[in-house]
Amino acid sequence: MVTGGLRVVFLGTPQFAVATLDALLGSRHQPVLVLTQPDRARGRGRHVSGTPVKARAILARVRILQPSDLRDPAVLEVIDESGPDIRVVAAYRKILPTSLLSRPRLGMINVHASLLPKSRGAAPVHRAVMAGEAETGVTIMRVVKALDAGPMLARVRCPIGDQETSEELERSLARMGASLLVDTLDSMVAGRASETPQDEASATYAPRLTKAEALVDWSLPARQIHNVIRGLHPWPHAQTYLDGTRLILLGSSPSPENPSAPPGTIVVAHGDVLSVAAGQGCVHLLQLQAEGKRPMATREFLAGHRVSVGARLTAGP
Repeated sequence: MVTGGLRVVFLGTPQFAVATLDALLGSRHQPVLVLTQPDRARGRGRHVSGTPVKARAILARVRILQPSDLRDPAVLEVIDESGPDIRVVAAYRKILPTSLLSRPRLGMINVHASLLPKSRGAAPVHRAVMAGEAETGVTIMRVVKALDAGPMLARVRCPIGDQETSEELERSLARMGASLLVDTLDSMVAGRASETPQDEASATYAPRLTKAEALVDWSLPARQIHNVIRGLHPWPHAQTYLDGTRLILLGSSPSPENPSAPPGTIVVAHGDVLSVAAGQGCVHLLQLQAEGKRPMATREFLAGHRVSVGARLTAGP
């Protein structure tokens, strides 16, 4: 059993990880060093900026390290000099070398946004939404050499709403995971923590998203297309083409109506209704964005764009 709070080296990069860092800062445990990805060019203007985790660590006045190579002996030396009891990972977004795994006395644990062993990998939240799952969750597990395969210390479940986007779900999971992580550290201090091996036979994987997945296949059932639209929000966003113009699809609703039109055909374009035939049923588009324009609700979009019933949405210009 450990006494007092733990000295923590924290590794994280995106907004998802900020909630965990916040929870650590508000707990009896002490983040003594934060590792995050190097600054890089972001957004349309390609301005160089730091990660969300870096911004939070600066506010908290926690020492920051942004290594380009985690295998660099100098990086390991800085980590060791900080005197950590444990390392905590939350979406660091880089493969961790084995040299990092066992160096602190309590090893390394990870906040993973799925109910392991389901959805190991880089995009568990997006894949769960795209698959139309009704439930997901967060797992705190020990980091081992194999991808997201370590024994589990804690899990918490979270329902997925029919209209919930990946962005919205990720915010919920970030809060739940942050709280669960602190509870897990408290259990380790009290000597109550136990580890449960993962069932390898039940393991599934959630690979990183690609831009190629953004193009909508209108031959799919309406419900599946709807899941893709909300699952690819906020990146890379579901996309389609109308008369050579790329449209980003930001919101939708599936309908069981089966119009007698080929998939991708616009069957209603009036008022605040823009409906597209799918392989089964049709998809009502609720919010969309023409290339180079701002996002618009359907009524505003139809008022400013010539959209004809019978026109086809396609996978290319």
